[in-house]
Amino acid sequence: MRRVPFITTAIFALSCFSASATLGENQLDKGKVTAGGKPVTLLGSGVAVGEQAPSFKVVNADFTPVSLSQFDGKAVVISVVPSLDTGICSLQTKYFNEKVASEYPNIVMLTISTDLPFAQKRFCKQEGVDKIQTLSDAVWRNFGEQYGLLIKDMGLLSRAVFILDKEHKVKYKQLISNLASEPNYADVIKSLDTL
Repeated sequence: MRRVPFITTAIFALSCFSASATLGENQLDKGKVTAGGKPVTLLGSGVAVGEQAPSFKVVNADFTPVSLSQFDGKAVVISVVPSLDTGICSLQTKYFNEKVASEYPNIVMLTISTDLPFAQKRFCKQEGVDKIQTLSDAVWRNFGEQYGLLIKDMGLLSRAVFILDKEHKVKYKQLISNLASEPNYADVIKSLDTL
């Protein structure tokens, strides 16, 4: 019985390694993010303001695939965090749940991390996060690849915020330069007000 969790963990870790090993470096955002005062390497394509937002495939709490096309015709805010179980990520997620989702009910609010869906579900229940959708990039790392946010050798996503208009053009991008810092929320709100 004890081998099953170990085997599952080993397979999961191997899949993370394999995904990281095949991705190229995000040239668009090269050198823009640090962790503990040291630069980190972001893997994947990278996204610029004005571009059509790349499609992505993640899973919800039930491991059901979710893609950007499911929100066609709606503006979308994507809050990206490394792990919901850390202080800053928790604050960021709760801010978007309590403040932004309440004031902008017609905008789809997503939080994406590489936490497993089980952990996301537990976090949302414990913290009362119920107005935004938490989605996991743990299965395919597709969001991290498409948006250039997968941190090399960590298997986590870099902290960022994207605002997509109803046609899913990238209207706003905030790549937080220090993983230990919260986003500039006032800047996000200012951009939301222009939609």
